[in-house]
Amino acid sequence: MELAGQVPAELARALEYELRLVREAIAAVAQGVSPRVTVAGLRLGALLLDPGRRLAAEAGLRLVPLWHAEDAGVDISIERVTDGRT
Repeated sequence: MELAGQVPAELARALEYELRLVREAIAAVAQGVSPRVTVAGLRLGALLLDPGRRLAAEAGLRLVPLWHAEDAGVDISIERVTDGRT
């Protein structure tokens, strides 16, 4: 992730860990394990939206942010892109 070189080591590790969770969710949906996977409890989810969207799009999927009330963070859902017939 391009932010990792610009932040303190502890934050970089946390970003990489949470991005790995998003990558694993993308892999699960792409492999057909589930039509949708939600990664909840992310501390840095807002920073992962853009890279997560790119990774999901590369797999033919979409990332849906699930914002918490009162700007308390965001969970990330990965789902298949459907044409409305499925």
